[in-house]
Amino acid sequence: MEREIKISNDLNEISVLASFIEELGEELSLSFETTMNINLALEEAVANIIMYAYPTQEQHTILLRVTYSEKQLVFLLTDKGASFDPTQVDEVDVTLSLEERPIGGLGIFLIRSIMNEISYQRIDNENHLIMKKDI
Repeated sequence: MEREIKISNDLNEISVLASFIEELGEELSLSFETTMNINLALEEAVANIIMYAYPTQEQHTILLRVTYSEKQLVFLLTDKGASFDPTQVDEVDVTLSLEERPIGGLGIFLIRSIMNEISYQRIDNENHLIMKKDI
């Protein structure tokens, strides 16, 4: 099975993404916790694209394609924004106090914590972020 959704690079589209993930979770009979975790990871990834990949005020499309097998969901996020490989970002030291911790980086930490595998490729001036979740 494969499903996809196209959204624009507007933070208001996060609610459209959430509805898509909720419908997917119901269709696949995923637990509430699994669905919410997937939604959180994808929300973080898409919000990063929206906030950092494009110059302000430019309209662009972000594609999310979901492939389902019996034991795994594969999420492919594709955008034509600035090249950014989240797999190369250093791990956040969550043992530091809030005062010592630098701002940012927790979104990628969450994605890594929720998903089983993350990979990135830049193909034909497009970012391809692949996230796999075992179910």
